[in-house]
Amino acid sequence: MYFSGFADEASKGLDGQIRATKELGWDFIESRNIDGVNIHDLSEEAFEEAVGKLADSGIRINCFGSTVANWRLDPRSDSDWEQTRSDLKRALVRMEKLGTGMIRGMSFTRIRDASVYTPELEKTIFTRVETLAKMCEDAGVLYLHENCANYGGMSSDHALRLIENIKSPAFKFLFDTGNPVNSVDYRFAGMSKMQDAWQFYRAVREHIAYVHIKDGVFNRLTPESTFNDSRWTFPGEGQGKVREIVADLLASGYDGGFSIEPHMTIVFHEEDSTSRDEVMYQNYVEYGRRFMKLVEEAR
Repeated sequence: MYFSGFADEASKGLDGQIRATKELGWDFIESRNIDGVNIHDLSEEAFEEAVGKLADSGIRINCFGSTVANWRLDPRSDSDWEQTRSDLKRALVRMEKLGTGMIRGMSFTRIRDASVYTPELEKTIFTRVETLAKMCEDAGVLYLHENCANYGGMSSDHALRLIENIKSPAFKFLFDTGNPVNSVDYRFAGMSKMQDAWQFYRAVREHIAYVHIKDGVFNRLTPESTFNDSRWTFPGEGQGKVREIVADLLASGYDGGFSIEPHMTIVFHEEDSTSRDEVMYQNYVEYGRRFMKLVEEAR
């Protein structure tokens, strides 16, 4: 078992991300953005600079927090599909250089009108995600699907249908404890019920290869936005059942990574979110320390 985190929530720059990781005593960063740009979209010059800094620091990138097939991309769009494949191809080259064996991916945007998901559209989603997983398989890395605002995050049933239809051994499930708090459960009609983190977790537990730690309290639905409104908290203080899930994972022999994604002082998905650099940094470090204590208590 090891710790990692989205260190762009500690600092926009890689120097601060490395500093926060070292302060926590960790060896890994789940790299998403460096200076506001996703790691697979950095210029060659900026990427090579990052490679050098990481090598000098001894900190490794255990997982690419990519935008592949994410919540901005429509499974019905051929241009979005071409962008997705291009993003993944570029990421795989960079992962090989960094010795990174996992990439966070998704299953395209969640369409709130569940009736849109005809058997034909579901087949398209399964085929395209299978293609992405096969690309990762050929490169010797894992495609970790996160239960976010995407098809596989619409409910535990959707997640299981996706898992059952993706045959590549490179396809694994990444469970985020906080995402159910903020997500409608599409097993039920309309938007009548929110997801329950414990129920979702139990349904997919045997398929989990990696875990994101986020926690919060649901506030309200925002149908006009991709994401609903929640207040994010320290781990174990919200509705994400973090303590219960971590204890159950450890009791069942889980030996993978826990990656923190605080979302507290800066909400990554909101472009207008701002926070003083030091507040971001200290919050990230405090979050990591509290989570390590929670893990010790759960053992």
